[in-house]
Amino acid sequence: MTADDHRLRHARASLRGLAVGDALGSQFFVPANRQALLERTLPPGRWRWTDDAQMAASVAAELVGHGRIDQDSLAASFARRHDFDRGYGPAVNRMLRLVREGGDWRELAAELFNGQGSWGNGAPMRVAPLGAWFAGEAESAAEQAELSATVTHTHREAVAGTIAVAVAASLVAASTGPLDPSALFGDVLEFVPRSAVHMGIRRARDMLDYGDVGTVAAVLGCGRRTSAQDTVPFALWAAARNLGDFTEAFWTTARAGGDVDTTCAIVGGIVAVGPGGRPPAQWDEHTEPLPEWAFSPDE
Repeated sequence: MTADDHRLRHARASLRGLAVGDALGSQFFVPANRQALLERTLPPGRWRWTDDAQMAASVAAELVGHGRIDQDSLAASFARRHDFDRGYGPAVNRMLRLVREGGDWRELAAELFNGQGSWGNGAPMRVAPLGAWFAGEAESAAEQAELSATVTHTHREAVAGTIAVAVAASLVAASTGPLDPSALFGDVLEFVPRSAVHMGIRRARDMLDYGDVGTVAAVLGCGRRTSAQDTVPFALWAAARNLGDFTEAFWTTARAGGDVDTTCAIVGGIVAVGPGGRPPAQWDEHTEPLPEWAFSPDE
C-alpha cells in the first residue's frame, strides 16, 4: 500500500467510527430510548448521523483533495454541504448561511460571541479523521487541526480541544498494539497549549483509575455546556480507557449523558482507528451510510 492508501484507510475507519458513535448517540436524546441506554440495548430503526459526521466528512474530503487543510476550500465545503436538518448550532447555522451568500469566513468566525470566537465543541467533534490521516505524525496533525478549527472556532479553548482530539487519533492510528492510557495522555499534552482544555486533560489522566463514569463526568464535564473544555477531557478519558473495544467505549461515554452524540462521535473516531477498535458489524449496518463525496476530492 502507498502512503496515501494508508492515510485513506485510517481516515475512513475513523470517520465510520465517528459516524456510528454520532448516529447511535443521538438516538438517546429520544425519551423513548432512555431505557435502551440503561439496558445497553440498541434502539430500533436506521440511525441517522448529525452535523458531527456531516462536517467530519467535509474534513475528510478536503484531505483527499488536497492532502492538507486549505481553509478557504474547507469553509466553502462546510457551507455547501450545510444541512440544517442535521442539528447544527444556531451560530454555525447563521455563519454558514452567510458564507454561502458571499461572507468572509475569517470575519464571521472571529466576530462570533462578541468577538471572542466560539469555544464550542463543534471543531473537536469533526477532527478525528484528520488525526487518523496523519497517523504517527502528531506535529502535522496538531498544525492541520488548528487550521481546521479556526474556520469556524477561533477561541483558544476550541483550538486546544481540536488539537487534543487530532493528536490522540494520530497516535492511536499509528499503534500496532495496546497503548498505555497514561502515556497517551502525556503525548497528547505535549501539543495542547495552556488552556482549560489542557488542565482538564491533566485531570482526566489523574482519573484513569476511576471506574464510576458519573463521578468522572461530574468532575470533567460531558458536553452539557457544549464547550471544548467541557467535552474533550471526558471524551479522551473514555477513549483511553477503552482502546480496542468500541462497544465498551460507546456505552461508557453514552452513560454519562450530556452532549451524547458529540462525545460519542469523538470517542468513536479515536477508538475505531486503533487495533481491534472497529464498531460491531450490526451497529455499522444500523447506521446511515457515509456520503459518497466524503472520500472524493471535494469540488
